[in-house]
Amino acid sequence: MSWHPASDPVLGDPRSCNALDLVIVPRVRDLGDGFQVRRALPHGRRQMVGPFIFFDQMGPVQFMDGQGMDVRPHPHIGLATVTYLFDGRIMHRDSEGNALEIVPGEMNLMTAGRGIAHSERTPGDARNPQTKMYGIQSWIALPATHEEIDPSFQHFAAGDLPQIVDGGLTARVIAGTAFGKTSPVGMVSDWLYAEVLLEPGAQAPLDPDTEERAIYVVEGEVEIAGDVFEGPRLLIFRPGDKITVRAKTKTRMMLLGGTALEGPRYIWWNFVSSRKERIELAKQDWASGRFAPVPGETEFIPLPET
Repeated sequence: MSWHPASDPVLGDPRSCNALDLVIVPRVRDLGDGFQVRRALPHGRRQMVGPFIFFDQMGPVQFMDGQGMDVRPHPHIGLATVTYLFDGRIMHRDSEGNALEIVPGEMNLMTAGRGIAHSERTPGDARNPQTKMYGIQSWIALPATHEEIDPSFQHFAAGDLPQIVDGGLTARVIAGTAFGKTSPVGMVSDWLYAEVLLEPGAQAPLDPDTEERAIYVVEGEVEIAGDVFEGPRLLIFRPGDKITVRAKTKTRMMLLGGTALEGPRYIWWNFVSSRKERIELAKQDWASGRFAPVPGETEFIPLPET
């Protein structure tokens, strides 16, 4: 899957807030069957924030009766996927034999490593006029030393993740450490991910110790050092500065970032690697049927021609 840096929109001049490096307006992408996402990463001016190399907002969308999301089996290498829902349900199946329904507030981390295939579908009993889909799907690029590890899947219920309630702030630490709490999710590199809900007037700090950090304003309006930003926006900050985010309206946002990887990555379709030749091999493996199949699935997404 390709993107076009020349058409990637950037909002205004970020220099009015000295700590702000870049403001990205996510681009709308149609994934087929009318299902659209808003893509913030990768971007023509910024490939990653920490190890976050792909960041899509799914929805909010309400499906028609009998319809839903149907992403047929497809492959990944060199990354870990994080599916985090605000609303809706997704049935996850992968070639390691994991079959699990994902619901709002849970952490689902699928590490592809040397290679995995998976499908993502709306469960049959959720295909009704009340069915909604709303959430974030992101990819975490793996360190070069871990790109070929065995594939795996971690699942943590919403109640297993640390929660913080402080006045008008409610937060859930999905991965890493934030607000003095540490998620139980196992990671092969240093990264942070948290959902934050703010009532009007409430504030949230952004840890200055995280090397690369950003906030994705999903919905609402925030003020930072006198500048106002409304969602959806990805705000990327320079290292080291203390940041305070104040909500002007009821706001949902995601904190993300981590230690920068040792170098850039090649991206082609669903493949990520520090080595271009590894992506070429993954193309051949998928086209030749050398990825393990997803149990219970008979369909698959063919290798794109470009």
